Amino acid sequence: MASPLIRRSALPALLVFSFSPAAALAQGAEPAPPPEESAAPASDAPPPAAEATSAEDPNAKPAEPPPPIEISVVGTRLQQTSGSAHVVSTKQLARFKYDDPHKVLLGVPGVYIREEDGFGLRPNIGIRGAVSDRSKKVTLMEDGVLLGPAPYSAPAAYYFPLIGRMDAVRVVKGPAAISYGPHTIGGAIDMTTAAIPSERRGMLDVSFGQYMFRKVHARQGLADDKYGVLLEAVHVANDGFKELDGGGDTGFARTDVMMKGRYTFDPVDSVINELELKVGYQNEGSNETYLGLSDADFRATPYRRYGASRLDRMDWNRTQFQLTHRVRFRPNLELTTIAYRHDMRRAWRKVNAFRGTSVADVLANPEDPRNALYYGVLTGAIAPSSAGETLMIGPNDRSFVSQGLQSTVSFRPKTGPISHRIEYGFRLHYDSIRRLHTQDGFLVEEDNLTPEGRATETTADNDAWTTALSMYATDAATWGPVTVTAGARLESIRSELENHLSGEYNLTIQQVVLPGAGVFLALPRDFGLLAGVHQGFSPIPPGQNDLVRPEKSWNYEAGVRWAPKRMRAEIIGFYSDYKNLTNLCTFSSGCVEENLDQQTDGGRARVLGFEAYAESEIKLRDDLALPGRLSWTYTDARFTNTFQSSDPIFGDVEEGDELPYVPRHQVAASIGVETPRWGVNVGCTYTSRMRELASQGEPAPGTATDDYFLLDASVNVRPLKWLTIYALGRNLLDNAYIASRRPYGARPGAPRWLQAGARVDF
Repeated sequence: MASPLIRRSALPALLVFSFSPAAALAQGAEPAPPPEESAAPASDAPPPAAEATSAEDPNAKPAEPPPPIEISVVGTRLQQTSGSAHVVSTKQLARFKYDDPHKVLLGVPGVYIREEDGFGLRPNIGIRGAVSDRSKKVTLMEDGVLLGPAPYSAPAAYYFPLIGRMDAVRVVKGPAAISYGPHTIGGAIDMTTAAIPSERRGMLDVSFGQYMFRKVHARQGLADDKYGVLLEAVHVANDGFKELDGGGDTGFARTDVMMKGRYTFDPVDSVINELELKVGYQNEGSNETYLGLSDADFRATPYRRYGASRLDRMDWNRTQFQLTHRVRFRPNLELTTIAYRHDMRRAWRKVNAFRGTSVADVLANPEDPRNALYYGVLTGAIAPSSAGETLMIGPNDRSFVSQGLQSTVSFRPKTGPISHRIEYGFRLHYDSIRRLHTQDGFLVEEDNLTPEGRATETTADNDAWTTALSMYATDAATWGPVTVTAGARLESIRSELENHLSGEYNLTIQQVVLPGAGVFLALPRDFGLLAGVHQGFSPIPPGQNDLVRPEKSWNYEAGVRWAPKRMRAEIIGFYSDYKNLTNLCTFSSGCVEENLDQQTDGGRARVLGFEAYAESEIKLRDDLALPGRLSWTYTDARFTNTFQSSDPIFGDVEEGDELPYVPRHQVAASIGVETPRWGVNVGCTYTSRMRELASQGEPAPGTATDDYFLLDASVNVRPLKWLTIYALGRNLLDNAYIASRRPYGARPGAPRWLQAGARVDF
């Protein structure tokens, strides 16, 4: 039995009031505005003007659309925050109607993605150099609640909500992330679901497209002064764009159902008490695989899929429960408490390896004499002739629980000429994962798979669970044009793992206080300067040895912002000094079974770069608007020490090696023309190549993705006041590119994809 492993990182208690510019998101950087200017929590925000007027006469003068700078998060306008924060609004989400979250997040500066299946079913998201594999270094939330299956015990996010049912996406980065956790190095992403409307309102959106794409999205809400109900259901499916050798479905089907109910005890009382219940059910069945192609096969037929992956399939289902109590004692004092529980069960049957060698090694160099026979078996060209050529296929069966209680108090006192926005919060959280991984041998006979007949092998059988207490305090103090924000976060974590195969038990205890500070200086002519610093942290997952350490860094940012009416533009530089950069070995990164879920400490590293961002919505005349957005991120991320590892994306590292899966340049832009009767929008993204293995200089063949440029467009027409007809085009130039080689071979992004649909509002 392994001895308990105690991790402690104590900082002076006096740091309890140092920052997070997330305070600027949570409390604001101005004196308390009048109630009508203060934004309610995102989940209660009213629908945007575009949706609210959808049932009006199309010939009528349109309502003035909200300028980008007026978007607020819990009372603070984004252009006045002392940190980097972005909101993708309902209106922006509706322009392109993306179902792939990668597409939405590519437009946010400082956010990187690694595509995998072309659909965005299991996103890989990184922020400012943080490892993107399975989004495990980013704090992911829905309506302010952690959404990962087990955010502490198994941080790899194999679940992600349907982005098409979201009303907004909030991204906070750098120091702004300290009010969230457990991961605070890169940033946090919070997705906001539809609010219960203030009146009877509903919609039905139906669309079809290539590859048998079909989507149905329905929403109905009704409310009065005391009661409110919202029902929503989304079903998205297609037959897939990859061509399986021998034929077959390579697509997926996802269903997401949500119900919200609200009760306000006395709407006119001086103290407002409100209860809101949110329940949901989600499921997926996808014929997805980790198996890619050799580079030669990819260049010849990029959307081919080997018949050896015929049995690969992911099935999961998830339930969601959330009860929120809000009490407003007076206009500047509010308490919000949320109890939540999520349960998820998933099983992914997939190709794991040959009994005699690694599939990744075979596809990386199929012409090597040692690999040529295995490659022939994998593609069905050669019949297997030995036990080593048996293909091992089996399900990774996992069950998750995530539950907790969190509460936030926010108030806005004044001390003389100084206005404060103070917020205290705590979260008591428990999550767990049950792993049972098995596999069986199969013989590849042309495009068919025949069971070998041997006994089933069990490769992993363990339970892990974590109890965590989190607390934070922030204060944004404004005196004239200067806003100083200060705060700190406490994470106290107890993690345990019991390995049923080896009989080992592991205990890990971690405690850390994370301080930070930020400042915003308002200048004449709508200019402002901002700067911030905070300590970043990512905890050790359960089951690690005595030598590993948590991921830690000091993160800095500074920039200038210009925010005149109906515009926002900013340039922010960032620098992260890692004391220890880590990675958790997963199947999705190419991990072998014996290293699965083991952490590698990469030691010192530094990440530097800048984000340039601009958005506007210019009114050419009362009935004609010209919306546009532009973002550009430059990043240089390198290790500053030398080490050896068995991690598949680190490998043996020399000082100066660049971090994997961090593009040097990423650019996204969109422009449109919109009237009450019709609208046209065009968007494009460019992502430079990414290393798939830490290295420097010119990447070796087969160790980098392709750089790519994608062009998308959308057109909508509103012939009737209640009807909108639209057409969407993805990757209009039909570029075929290698999006990833992890874990086994080259895999493509989605090809040209045309869709059309109609929305009815009632």
